[in-house]
Amino acid sequence: MAVAIVTGASKGLGRALARELARNGWDLVLDARTEEVLQESAREARGYGTRVVAVPGDVTDAAHRAELVARARGLGGVDLLVNNASALGAEPLVRLEALALDGLRAALETNVVAVLGLVQEALPLLRAGAAGAVVAVSSDAGAEAYGTWGGYGASKAALDQLAAVLAVEEQGLRVWAVDPGDMATDLYAAAVPDDAGARPDPAAVAPAFLRLLRERPASGRYAAAALVEEGR
Repeated sequence: MAVAIVTGASKGLGRALARELARNGWDLVLDARTEEVLQESAREARGYGTRVVAVPGDVTDAAHRAELVARARGLGGVDLLVNNASALGAEPLVRLEALALDGLRAALETNVVAVLGLVQEALPLLRAGAAGAVVAVSSDAGAEAYGTWGGYGASKAALDQLAAVLAVEEQGLRVWAVDPGDMATDLYAAAVPDDAGARPDPAAVAPAFLRLLRERPASGRYAAAALVEEGR
C-alpha cells in the first residue's frame, strides 16, 4: 500500500487531499497544529478503510518532522510528500511598508524552511520507493504581483524555486509545485477577511492532485484549474 505524508491536513485543501487520497487507497500520515480538528480529519479518512496516523504538531519543529517520517516508515515508507501547511505572515495581509519582519520570517520558516527540512528527512524513503513524489502547494501570488500579498508571495516564489531545483537534483522523483487557485479556506478568509466573493470548495480542487499521481507528468509547476479542466 502506498503511503503519503500530508501537512496542514486538518481542514481546507489538506483535509480534502487526505480524503481523496484515502478514497484512492493511500495510507496516510497527517499533520496539523490543532489536534482536535486533525483527529476529525483522520477519522474521516479512515472511513475509506485505509490506515491513517494523525500526528499533531508544527512543521517548523525538527523533532515533529522526524516523527512524521518515522510514523510513515512504520506504515511501510514514504511514496508521496505533500507540503501543504502554510503561513501568511500577517493576518489580514498588509502592504509591504507595514509588513512586520517577524511575520515575513514566520512565512518563510513555514512555507520554505520547514518544507526543505521535511524533504531532507523523507528523501531516503522517497528514493527507496519505485515512484516517489513530492508536492509543494504553491500559489499564484508566487508568480504574480498582487498588492498586500508580497510577503506570502515571496515565500511561495521561494518554494517554487526550491521545488524546481529539487527536481533537477532528484531526477528519480517527481516534484510538482501546484497552484491550487483561490479556494474557500480559513487561510484565505484570514488573508482577506472583507472579501465576500464566492470561491471554490477545496474538494473541487483535490482531484487535480490525484491526476498528477495517476499520470505522473514531468516534474514542474502546474495549475490545478488546468489539470481539472483537461481531465474532464
